Order: sequence, then structure tokens, then C-alpha cells
Amino acid sequence: MTTALQPPLPSLPVLRLRLAPHGGMPRPIDGAWWPRSYDLLAELPGLLAGLPRAWGHISSVTVNGAVWSATPGRMLVVNQVVRLRRTLAASAQHTVVLIAPGRGRWDLLVVPPETTEEAAEPLMAAASGSHV
Repeated sequence: MTTALQPPLPSLPVLRLRLAPHGGMPRPIDGAWWPRSYDLLAELPGLLAGLPRAWGHISSVTVNGAVWSATPGRMLVVNQVVRLRRTLAASAQHTVVLIAPGRGRWDLLVVPPETTEEAAEPLMAAASGSHV
């Protein structure tokens, strides 16, 4: 008797996210995110799913309009509406801003998708306050 092996289920790519430890002092950057592309519609659901539950429901996301591909004004993520905003501010060039009403605001450094792992690792470590 022959046993057929089932093909493995496709796995989702690992979320490349590092968050700074929660502390009493506010930080200019709360961590780093290294997306695989600048397609916000494809990348955002994975990011939001990987955030700590304590952050609550993220209702608004602001990205750099010159870097990210065009997006609608809002999208449905896990049955919740998320408002998508674009800015051209030089200060927001490499960040994504996440807002959860009543919980807070978090600014994440966005490591460009085309960055090599060698170059991305120290950026993510520095943004999250961890050591390389």
C-alpha cells in the first residue's frame, strides 16, 4: 500500500516587525516594520494582525504618499474599517503612523522592501531598542 503525501499548506510570510519595549517614556519611533512591497492593500492586513492586542483596533493608518502605491481612502481589515491617509511630509518619509482611538498613536520605521537582510537587521534593532 502506498501513502500519498499531502502537499504542505501554503504558509503566510513571516511578519518582519520589531516593537520597542513598552515603557513609561514616549519614544519618537515605536519599532520597525519591513514590508515585502509598497502595496499597502497587500501588506497592511499582515501588519495589523501582528500587532499586540493591547494596542486595540487601529482605525487610521498614515503613510508617505510618494512612496506607497495608490490606495483607497479606507479598507476592510478583519471586518473592521481602517482609514488610509497619505502625507507628503518629509518627516514621514520612512514611517507609518497607526492610530487607535482611546489607546494611542504608534510610529513605526518602514524599512524599504528592497533592503537586504544585512542592512535591514541593524535598522530594525535600532528602531526597536534591541541589540544586534
